[in-house]
Amino acid sequence: MSEISTAIEAARHAGNTLLDHYNQPHRVSYKGIIDLVTEMDKESERLVSEILGKAYPQYGILGEEGSKSIEPYTCRWIIDPLDGTTNYLYNYPLFAVSIALEKHGEITLGVVYNPILNELFTAEKGGGATMNGIPIHVTDTNELGKSLLASGFPYDAWTSQRNNCNQWEQFIKATISVRCDGSAALDLCHLACGRLDGYWELDLEPWDMAAGALIVQEAGGMVTQADGNPFSHLKRNILASNGHLHQAMLDLLSR
Repeated sequence: MSEISTAIEAARHAGNTLLDHYNQPHRVSYKGIIDLVTEMDKESERLVSEILGKAYPQYGILGEEGSKSIEPYTCRWIIDPLDGTTNYLYNYPLFAVSIALEKHGEITLGVVYNPILNELFTAEKGGGATMNGIPIHVTDTNELGKSLLASGFPYDAWTSQRNNCNQWEQFIKATISVRCDGSAALDLCHLACGRLDGYWELDLEPWDMAAGALIVQEAGGMVTQADGNPFSHLKRNILASNGHLHQAMLDLLSR
């Protein structure tokens, strides 16, 4: 089975398991003050890691809930088994399973599955992006004042002076509106398929954005760091747009 087919199988299997246990009581623990984890985060990661590891035992794994292969490796899967844990816990119907494949430091494949809507977003480097097998593209919006954006808030927002609250205020005053959906992976996919025009966020982890960033790029969008430097899924921040709005968003972020 191909890499993309294996990743799709793993994402669907884990996503449907999450759906089977949705709207039920869960055991909750805390990785930070407002950084929640449930037993289903761990179960989803176990399922994904099992499928990927069986098909590609020579590949490494980096998962949000602790799955980590000992180096050296040239290829590794980057897994967010439940992106949108708080949403899931509160029965807010917006969460996903996200899987990316990194080869020699470069993301070559991305799969994001939203089981609530049965929406499967996929991309392979150089091959375009799709939703449920249909090609997707970013919007043509070219004025910030006519755009719809999304972002989130850092998990240490209670205590850190470095947050994006001022940026939120500026974008709210410069756009139609700004959404906070609680899932970086889905925000990036929604940008890729034209539901959003732009997205930025700070203090993200590789599993939050690796798959989604590739899907945006393959859908014709632009992805950099929030200061305009080249994007890396290891740099903990992201600015993604349809391309037309990128400079305007950078200008505002630099204020």
